[in-house]
Amino acid sequence: MLAITGANGHLGQRLLSVAAGERVRALVRSRRAADAIHELELAGEVEVVIVDYRDAAAMAAALAGCTAVVHLVGIIKESAGNRYVDAHEASCRALAEAAGRAGVRRIVYLSILGATADSTNACLASKAAAERILLDGPVPVSVIRVPMVLGEGDYASRALAARAARGFNVLLRGSSLEQPIYAGDVIAAIGAVLDRDRDEPGASGAEVFDLAGPESLSRAALVHRAARALGRRTRVVSLPLAFGLAAAAALERASSNPPVTRAMLGVLDHDDRINPQPALTALGITLTPLDKTLRCVLAQRGTRPATPAGDNG
Repeated sequence: MLAITGANGHLGQRLLSVAAGERVRALVRSRRAADAIHELELAGEVEVVIVDYRDAAAMAAALAGCTAVVHLVGIIKESAGNRYVDAHEASCRALAEAAGRAGVRRIVYLSILGATADSTNACLASKAAAERILLDGPVPVSVIRVPMVLGEGDYASRALAARAARGFNVLLRGSSLEQPIYAGDVIAAIGAVLDRDRDEPGASGAEVFDLAGPESLSRAALVHRAARALGRRTRVVSLPLAFGLAAAAALERASSNPPVTRAMLGVLDHDDRINPQPALTALGITLTPLDKTLRCVLAQRGTRPATPAGDNG
């Protein structure tokens, strides 16, 4: 049996939809999230369990009988009630202990490009700490780091579509490099890890894959490219990131749950420019061309988004 934490998020729902034919246990942290999964039309057998991701004993019970776990829990914006340390380190510490107790053979952890222990960004440093907790744990782990993920109906795609549809856009640091990857390709990477591990459980040990889309381009260029995919044209003006950071700092002072934080802007501003070929070769997958990705995801701009990326529960 496969367990998926954060299964109500966009990628979790996609993974549930392609896991038809095998038993899946969807782990979520609230009744609302459980209800969202129950409303899906899924062909496979899906068992939904509400659990506190930080409770090792409860997690061990939830993972009983599971051979693999895909851990999709994470946030890019923290608030007073949802801190990085809880969403990342605490959940991974509990998962590592619980998976060892339950006899899980493989954990797949979705992380973020730029996650390093020495990062000055609180989110990226926290994700790196979470990676290390799992990599040092008792169960073999496959860490897959990704940049912006674009999928039909998701939050990032809807935001990009809104920009592409406008005749004029103001961006923070429009020269920031983006390397967006199609959500289906992320699911294919996860599936490749799981398929390989079924053949030789644990044989590959701990591993880290840096994965991204086929093109790295500036944020401004991505908006122009998206506009062309819609048959439109847009003008883009770029402002220094400092403007956004100042505004975010003011919002943080005014609210315990601001809509934007400095750490969040730092994650979104990270320059993504990697060679994904080593990961592609190791996993035996290919990437969807950027223009095809844009055609797929922008065509769905009228649909209701799933939970914003990083707020899985």
